[in-house]
Amino acid sequence: MNWRVYILAVTTFAVGLVELIVGGILPNIAKDLNVSLATAGQLITIFALVYAISAPVLLSLTAKVERKRLFLISLFIFTLGNLMTFFSTTFTVVLIARIFTAMSTALVIVLSLTITTRIVEPRHRAKALGLVFMGVSSALVIGVPMGIFITEAFGWRAVFLGISILSTISMVLIALLLDKMPIGEVVPLKKQMKSLANLKILTAQLTTLFMLAGHYMLYAYLTPFLVEAFDMNASWISICYLIFGIASVSGNAVGGWVSDKIGTSKALILIVSTFALVLFCIPYTVIALPVFLLFTVLWGALSWALTPPLQNYLIEADPQSSDIQQSLNTAALQIGISIGSALGGAVFAFTGSVMHLASFGTLLVLCALGCAIFSIKRAPVSHEHSADYSSAEHHSS
Repeated sequence: MNWRVYILAVTTFAVGLVELIVGGILPNIAKDLNVSLATAGQLITIFALVYAISAPVLLSLTAKVERKRLFLISLFIFTLGNLMTFFSTTFTVVLIARIFTAMSTALVIVLSLTITTRIVEPRHRAKALGLVFMGVSSALVIGVPMGIFITEAFGWRAVFLGISILSTISMVLIALLLDKMPIGEVVPLKKQMKSLANLKILTAQLTTLFMLAGHYMLYAYLTPFLVEAFDMNASWISICYLIFGIASVSGNAVGGWVSDKIGTSKALILIVSTFALVLFCIPYTVIALPVFLLFTVLWGALSWALTPPLQNYLIEADPQSSDIQQSLNTAALQIGISIGSALGGAVFAFTGSVMHLASFGTLLVLCALGCAIFSIKRAPVSHEHSADYSSAEHHSS
């Protein structure tokens, strides 16, 4: 396997840190910038929303830019955005910086995956893509606890300085060691959106959106939840995030195993319905920390368990547009994060407590369950639709 894949994995780790790390240090940011926790939580919302829009739009707009050059430009903007956060003095400046880092993160991750598929042999492709995805998932497991630790030792701004240093190292390595990449075919945005005209596909994508929205209503405010429920210090909060992160990464394997055992459709229903039940129970588990930690493991594993069966389901539903559906599913995921963190902030601001967030989140997960059931009951995508899509793609190339 091409050793340059490891450089791409390190790069996705560096950029993957910036989205989720904010959740763990939210109280520190809010206090320092003199804003409420609910307002600070919108840093997660705006990042996810901009990411979701940027991924397909920027790829279409930059279709004629050489890939290595685009990669370096994106990393440079990402680094500047994090330095902007480090030197920020107001919440507005941090918000603007989050917009820049979200746009550049979207491009860096998609380009990492695209370049990986081009520099490795087909027989190593799955393993190589797995390594790149591991960079993102490692950022989830290590990033938030590490961010809390650095914040306690050096302040929250030091976190973003560290990310800037990592991305600068990645930029140097890519500039020196990665070859130029020819421009490949990019499916126009209009044709990507056209695939959502089919209700079976649309409701499958909405399953991801509502699932993540329900999840992030609580997860975006997990730090204040832990403080309110258990009066936890920074060390214990780091441990809880680490437990959650490890469970989340293992959830990918669990979801794939369940899907293979009982079938894709049944796996979707089982995972989403179980996730709704676990999320609903979370506030009632605070009576004892061991009980809460057990449910945290279940919550974390189920939050990522949906991905493998849903990706398989989208491929089975319409093989002709499967590549596009992976891209749109990433957008649906980020929009879900944006909606969930925004609604969570609104409920938090209105009630003054984070204890109600899981209940509202459960309602959104039930919407995901409804979408999954609706999609499964719809007839498969017709051959005519697939033929139309293939024809459209052929004419566009």
